[in-house]
Amino acid sequence: MGDYRVFCASLVVFLLFLGNGVNCEDPYRFITWKITYGDIYPLGVKQQGILINGQFPGPQIDAVTNENLIISVYNYLREPFLISWNGIQQRRNSWQDGVYGTNCPIPPGKNFTYALQVKDQIGSFFYFPSLGFHKAAGAFGGIRIWSRPRIPVPFPPPAGDFTVLAGDWYKRNHYQLRRILDGGHNLPFPDGLLINGRGWNGYTFTVDPGKTYRFRISNVGLTTSINFRIQGHKMKLVEVEGSHTLQNTYSDLDIHLGQSYSVLVTADQPAKDYYIVVSSRFTKPVLTTTAILHYSNSWQGVSGPIPGGPTTQIDWSLNQARSFRWNLTASGPRPNPQGSYHYGLIKTSRTITLANSGPIINRKQRYAVNGVSYIPADTPLKIADYFNIPGVFSLGSMPSSPSWGNNAYLQTAVMSANFREFIEIVFQNWEDTVQSWHIDGHSFFVVGMDGGQWTPASRARYNLRDTVARCTTQVYPKSWTAIYMALDNVGMWNIRSENWARQYLGQQFYLRVYSPAHSWRDELPIPKNALLCGRARGRHTRPF
Repeated sequence: MGDYRVFCASLVVFLLFLGNGVNCEDPYRFITWKITYGDIYPLGVKQQGILINGQFPGPQIDAVTNENLIISVYNYLREPFLISWNGIQQRRNSWQDGVYGTNCPIPPGKNFTYALQVKDQIGSFFYFPSLGFHKAAGAFGGIRIWSRPRIPVPFPPPAGDFTVLAGDWYKRNHYQLRRILDGGHNLPFPDGLLINGRGWNGYTFTVDPGKTYRFRISNVGLTTSINFRIQGHKMKLVEVEGSHTLQNTYSDLDIHLGQSYSVLVTADQPAKDYYIVVSSRFTKPVLTTTAILHYSNSWQGVSGPIPGGPTTQIDWSLNQARSFRWNLTASGPRPNPQGSYHYGLIKTSRTITLANSGPIINRKQRYAVNGVSYIPADTPLKIADYFNIPGVFSLGSMPSSPSWGNNAYLQTAVMSANFREFIEIVFQNWEDTVQSWHIDGHSFFVVGMDGGQWTPASRARYNLRDTVARCTTQVYPKSWTAIYMALDNVGMWNIRSENWARQYLGQQFYLRVYSPAHSWRDELPIPKNALLCGRARGRHTRPF
C-alpha cells in the first residue's frame, strides 16, 4: 500500500519547495511510487504490464476527507508517463489533475511529486495512467476516501472493505493497440474481463458468516460496460462516486466505463464458496469472468451454474439507473445533510449540448464532440494559459451545440466558462453504442435520461429533488442524458469519453473555468515544481 506516514509538523519547508499551500490542520500522507515494466499474465498469456511498486493493479490509496496526499512518482519506463485521479476534484488546483491538458509528462528516468488534497470529498474512486494508452497495460488502482470520525455515516461500520477493479482487457500490449488507433482503425473486440487483475476464479474475497462487508466496484476497463453480481447474495447500494444513496437492494448492477459504486453484502447464506460474476453489457458475444466469495468456515468450493445477468437490454439498465437516488438526510463529507443543497431550485445560466460522433477525417477513424475531434497541443493548455503563450489553443474553439452535416474537423478544443455559473449540459447520443462521459474537477447532478432527441420539453421529466451527484454518467444508444453542474472550481478541466479508444481518437475537450479575480482564494498558483515542456520550456514557475 506504499509507505504512508501521516503527520504535519516539519512540513512547511518541503511544501514551500513544492509551491503548494500549507494547512497543518489537515494531515499529510507521503507515498512513493516507482513505475516500471513487468511481466503479467492476467489472461494466461505473458504480457508486458506497467507496474507501480511491482504491483498490478497498483497500490490502494486510503485517505480521510481533507487530507493531503504527497505522491512522488518515479518514471522508470522508456516513455513519458502521467497519472490522473478519476473523481478527485482537485479543488482550486487543476495543476495536479494529471492529464496532458494540465501537466507536462514525467520524462523517462525522472520524477514528479503530486500534491493533492481530497477536499470535501468521501467515497470510492480510482487512479489511472492518462498518456499513451498506458491504461491498457495497468498502473491503475483504487482510491478510498473515508469520512472524518465525527461525521455520521448512514450505515454501521462493515466488517471489511473490499476494492473491486473490473473491466475488459486485451492480450495485445499498449504499443500494439496504440498502433491500431494511430492507423485510423477502431480496436478489436476485447479478449476477456479481469477482476483485480485476474481472470477466471483468480481472485478470492474471504468473509465471515453473518457479517456485512463493503464492496467498492469500479469499471476500469477500456471499451465495455459491465454487470456485477454475487451468486445467492443481494447488494445494498450505499454510495455512488462520493454521494450517499438511498439504500435500495439489487441482485446485480450495471457499471459503465469509469463509474464507481459501493454496496453492502451480508454473508447470510450457507457456508460454501460463491461466484462473483462480471459480464459485459451491450456486446455480442457476451464476455464473462468470475472471482470467488469464500466463507471463512467453508470447505465446499463453488458449484452450480454461473448466475446469468442482463446482456443487451437497454430499458432494464435505464430503469435501474433512474432508481439511484440521493440520501437527502445523510451527511456527505460535512455534517450537514446532503439534501440541504437544493440543486433543483437553482436557475441555470446556460445550456450546453454535447453530441458524440464517429467521423472519418483524412481517411482515418476519429471520434468527435459537436463535430470537433480533439488533438493534443504541443504544450499543456493550463501551462500555456498561465504563461499567456499564443497559438496553443483558442477559447471558443469548442462549440456549445452540435453542428449538423459531415463537416467534422481536428482542433485543440477549449470551451470557456465563468466561475460560479450553474449550467445545464445535455449529452446527446445518436450512435448505436452506450457512451460514458466524465468531467474532471466537478461533481454533477444527473437530472434526466431518456430515449430520442432532447428538447426543452424534456425538462418536465427531470428529477429536481434527489438524483445522485457524481462525476461519470452513461448515455444510452440514440438517447440523451442531462446534468446540472455548478462551476465552482477554477481551472482547466477535461471533459471526455471514458471509452479509451474514443477518448484517444478525439472524443474529449477542455472546459476553462475562469475567475477574473486571480486570487489564491479561487485558484492556487502554479506549483514551484511544475514540469515545463513544449513552448513553456526554459521558463520559470515562481520563486516561492
